[in-house]
Amino acid sequence: MASLLDLCEQYFGARNFYEVLKISKTANDKQVKKAYHKLSLLVHPDRVEENIKAEATEKFKVLGRIHSILSDSEKRKIYDESGQYDEESEEVVMCNWADYWRSLFKEITVEDINNYEKNYKGSETEIKDLKRAYIDSKGDMDYILEAVPFTNCDEEPRLHTIIQDLIERGEVPEYTTFTNENKKKKQRRRRKWAKEAAEAERLEKMLKIENEENAAANDLALVIQNRNKARANQAENFFDSLIDKYAKKTEKSNKSKASPSKKIKKKT
Repeated sequence: MASLLDLCEQYFGARNFYEVLKISKTANDKQVKKAYHKLSLLVHPDRVEENIKAEATEKFKVLGRIHSILSDSEKRKIYDESGQYDEESEEVVMCNWADYWRSLFKEITVEDINNYEKNYKGSETEIKDLKRAYIDSKGDMDYILEAVPFTNCDEEPRLHTIIQDLIERGEVPEYTTFTNENKKKKQRRRRKWAKEAAEAERLEKMLKIENEENAAANDLALVIQNRNKARANQAENFFDSLIDKYAKKTEKSNKSKASPSKKIKKKT
């Protein structure tokens, strides 16, 4: 079985926990958690395509093990001083890393995402992400739209204005790939985006229909359950009434049998 350091090197190209999380050794607990959250979202088994799920799952486990060490003050101290860590502890072997992740981070709702998008757009964080994507891709707008969150073809004019302003202020170099982008390339990108948007809308409608059908099925199941319960109560009441009825008849019969003997006894 490969060691944690070997797995770090295999999946992340580094044998140092801090390098894997892309943080400094002096990072505080909040920064460690934030870095773990950011990277784990990219490889979360429930958030990736089926064809890369196996590898993503292994990366997800590695990140969880790293965080479990760096988030524990005693374990982190030992690792920082000696580079050692407990590989074979029962806690590590038995840990369900998906449950571990859920215990650290609350479930993200659509409202959370919408609020984050609202605060992100136009922020310093977005501009920083734009600058990095622009420089890394040498001005390739296809890459920029893929790398920067909450962007699409409709956002291009706004993003173009921001980057152009950065160029004019000398904060980023000028790339002809960006300033003189081929028109056919733009058209291909827009067609691809329109196709993906249509597919997303179709899937959303299917999901809505499925949820409605499931809700209807649950309602039907509840109606049947309540009806069966009502019938059971009726049956129970019916049998109770039968028992009560025949109990009274038996009581009357016993009384009638007892009365003649009393009369005979008086005659004697």
